[in-house]
Amino acid sequence: MSESEEIIELTQEYGAKNYDPLKVVISEAEGVWVKDVDGNEYMDMLSAYSAVSHGHCHPEVIKVLKEQADRLTLTSRAFMNDQLGSFYKKISDITGKDKVLPMNSGTEAVETAIKAARRWGYFKKGVPEDEAKIIALENNFHGRSTTVISFSTRDGYREGYGPFTPGFEIVPFGDIVALEEAIDENTVGFLMEPMQGEGGIVIPPTGYLKEAKEICEKNNVLYMADEIQTGLGRTGKMFACDWEEVEPDIYILGKALSAGVYPVSAIAADKEVMDVFDPGSHGSTFGGNPLGVAAAKKAIEVIEEENFVENSLEMGRYMRKQLKKIDSPLIKDVRGRGLFIGVELKEKARPYSEKLKDEGVLVKDTKGTVLRFAPPLIITKEQIDWALERIEKVLGND
Repeated sequence: MSESEEIIELTQEYGAKNYDPLKVVISEAEGVWVKDVDGNEYMDMLSAYSAVSHGHCHPEVIKVLKEQADRLTLTSRAFMNDQLGSFYKKISDITGKDKVLPMNSGTEAVETAIKAARRWGYFKKGVPEDEAKIIALENNFHGRSTTVISFSTRDGYREGYGPFTPGFEIVPFGDIVALEEAIDENTVGFLMEPMQGEGGIVIPPTGYLKEAKEICEKNNVLYMADEIQTGLGRTGKMFACDWEEVEPDIYILGKALSAGVYPVSAIAADKEVMDVFDPGSHGSTFGGNPLGVAAAKKAIEVIEEENFVENSLEMGRYMRKQLKKIDSPLIKDVRGRGLFIGVELKEKARPYSEKLKDEGVLVKDTKGTVLRFAPPLIITKEQIDWALERIEKVLGND
């Protein structure tokens, strides 16, 4: 039995079976490359679902993380720390928002945005207590907490977890008429992904983001953009909402926010929204901890200084163009923005993610028939060509 097989057996024996990972045991990584315990090397074209946008173990971020770990890791929010204020300022600078509220996971950030929208609805809009409504979209993915799965439309995420949290209405993604019709006097927020990731790399119709924002403004509804996966350069813009020059009322951020070295998430909004929180109304022991936010500050600086956004746009266009050239009866569609690309197949995608793993390319299937490609934003044309050669071998017409 190989070392990989031993670890897989141990993991499956003692771990809950809530994941079905590809059978590769990664032990070290650098940039776009990872290595398993048996010494085999692979190109990572998933980036931990976009969390490792900087590439694995970016040296500048790791340096800051190590230096901070030697000084101070956690104070809780009972005390202030010397890293948090400058982190707030950095997030404010890139979002244009007045205030920031830090958490840890993306799901926590979504929950925070929901709480902010409800409080704003009661305290500022005048919605009757316990009557606030938030509109979400079909095919959404915002996490897996009990409240978040309450407005999921994926049966697998909901089965066996009821009763569910009320206060949500679902409308079709991309249907502006359905959105407008769903809004009433008690609607406090519209929660959306500007591109759906887990839902299959789905791009909204042109103009949808802007029209939705206009409708929200007209009806005094908060426009809440879940940019956890799509933000920070993934789609070839700093934020996916930038494709239609839309500024949300609430940005929801996570994943790549700390370059994948520590869980850091946040929401950003103007004072009118964020001032609904007062001491004790929300919190997190680890949210805003100095270790995480020090890494996040450097991660944002690296995105700006190393031109990640521009590289994502350029390399994404190149990769999609080359993927579309593959002659294959398997491929139904190639779509995406920046380095957020979906290859939809005419059959189940899982077997092909396994075949790609055997060829040295790591991707993961989503929505059953879609292969999701989200390589680190540092990837080069030569590295993409290396991957494309193997993708064509697996998907191409023999």
